[in-house]
Amino acid sequence: MEEKARHRNSSEKSPTSRSESDPGTDVGSELGGVALKKEIGLVSACGIIVGNIIGSGIFVSPKGVLENAGSVGLALIVWIVTGLITAIGALCYAELGVTIPKSGGDYSYVKDIFGGLAGFLRLWIALLVIYPTNQAVIALTFSSYVLQPFFPICFPPECGLRLLAGVCLLLLTWINCASVRWATRVQDIFTAGKLLALILIIVMGIIQIYKGHYYWLEPKHAFENFQKPDIGLIALAFLQGSFAYAGWNFLNYVTEELVDPCKNLPRPEAVQSRVSSDGQEAIERGGING
Repeated sequence: MEEKARHRNSSEKSPTSRSESDPGTDVGSELGGVALKKEIGLVSACGIIVGNIIGSGIFVSPKGVLENAGSVGLALIVWIVTGLITAIGALCYAELGVTIPKSGGDYSYVKDIFGGLAGFLRLWIALLVIYPTNQAVIALTFSSYVLQPFFPICFPPECGLRLLAGVCLLLLTWINCASVRWATRVQDIFTAGKLLALILIIVMGIIQIYKGHYYWLEPKHAFENFQKPDIGLIALAFLQGSFAYAGWNFLNYVTEELVDPCKNLPRPEAVQSRVSSDGQEAIERGGING
């Protein structure tokens, strides 16, 4: 009887002792729920949010913004306004993430504030409509840039684009399911690659300005219209610009995996607001001059 009692006492440890011995556990695991490991630090958090914003949109949207805006000056104004809207939204989401420290992003906030039905509808709309279309655009853009060097005088075949895009999505899905650490490393690598590509475009634009090719950036020429101004086209330019900033709220989907989310959630939001806004404007100028 004494041995059974000692065995029972040794096996019955308090939640506090379990949490101290295993730093990977949190309240969810102590109560019998599923707990996510806190493995995402500040650098990886910045990589996630900047990597999601600086994606296919920045390589696709500038052309649409410039064409629909009708002038270089108005196109730059579109980028500035959409950047400010993104910054305000990111700061609001940072506050929500600290107030409601749950992973899930929009779903968690809508569910907690408006109830289960609204959260359920928001989740399924995102799952079936919003995210698949965004990921399809990103994957197709990636496959287009990968295959284009092999077809220098023509467009890559449609079947090849779709096949490579599908393989890319399957591979990244497997990596995300296999390990958070692998996913963050892949995210960091691709973010660095995209930043290098954007820096190259910006540098080429600066070189063109240095050579004197800045006609469209002069104030007297910046607002010369390529076409007749149209409210509908200007609205479409804002839509194209907002697509380039898509992803500013992605860090809130992994709030529970952040190390010290009260500090590491607002900081990357501030970094991405500055980097993405300045980067988009620099890319637009570089593209115009290049």
